[in-house]
Amino acid sequence: MLKAAGNLVPVTSVPLYAQIKENLRARILDGTYAPHSQMPSEHELCAMFGVSRITVRQALGDLQKEGLLFKLHGKGTFVSKPKAFQNISSLQGFAEAMSSMGYEIVNQLRSFRNVSANRQVADRLRIEEGAPVIEIHRVRLLNREPISLELTWLPEALGQRLANADLVARDIFLILENDCGVPLGHADIAIDAILADDEMVDALRVEEGSPALRIDRLTHDANGTPIDYEHLYFRGDAFQYRFRIDREKQGKGATSQATRKA
Repeated sequence: MLKAAGNLVPVTSVPLYAQIKENLRARILDGTYAPHSQMPSEHELCAMFGVSRITVRQALGDLQKEGLLFKLHGKGTFVSKPKAFQNISSLQGFAEAMSSMGYEIVNQLRSFRNVSANRQVADRLRIEEGAPVIEIHRVRLLNREPISLELTWLPEALGQRLANADLVARDIFLILENDCGVPLGHADIAIDAILADDEMVDALRVEEGSPALRIDRLTHDANGTPIDYEHLYFRGDAFQYRFRIDREKQGKGATSQATRKA
C-alpha cells in the first residue's frame, strides 16, 4: 500500500521510480534537501514511499546521473551543490555573463608579467616564437568561492595597456573594448576535461587529480586578428558551459536548385 506522504499514484502510466525521482528532485530544487546535506537512507525512503529498495535505488541512480546527488562510499548519498553555468551562444567575459544572472564576481590577480611566447602561444597569436607577450594569471571567484583559474596571453603592445587596468574587478574583454578601443569579433573555443595539477589545487582549493574543465579560447578583434589567447580551468564540480545547437536546414534556394536538377 503506497503511503500518502509520498504523493505517489499507484494506478498511472508513470512508473513508481519515476514518481519518486520527481518527488525527490522537487525537494532538492526547493531547498528541502539542502546542498551537501545527506539524503534519507534507502531504508527510510522505502518506508516513506512504501516501495521496494530496487525502486528507490533506481530513482536515486537517475538523480545521481543527472548530477543532483552524489555518493560517498560507506557514508551515504548527498545532495550536490548546483552548478553555475554560462551560455556561450555569444562572446562574453565571465563576469559579464555571471553578473547578469545575479552572481557576485571577484578576481584575484596572481601575476601580470612580460614573458617570451612559447611555440603554442606564438602560433595562436600569429607572432614569432620567443616574441614578448603579456601573461596574466587570475582566479575568478563566484560568490566568494574560487571557480576558475584563468591564464591569458596578449601581444606585448596591447597587453601593456592593461597594466594599470582594474583586473580585480573587470573582465579583460570589457577593458579591451572600452579602455583600449579594440572591438571584439569572434572566438575559437575548444573544450576538454583534465585532472587538476598543482597550480589548480592551490588556486581553486580542490584535491590533486580532481576533474576540471579546460577551455582553450582564442579571441579575435573585429578585423579577424588574434589578440587574446586563454586557458580557462573551471572546477568540474561547480561549473558547466551550455550550448544551443540548431539543426541546419536546407534553404529555399538549395531546394529549388535540387528540384530543377531533378
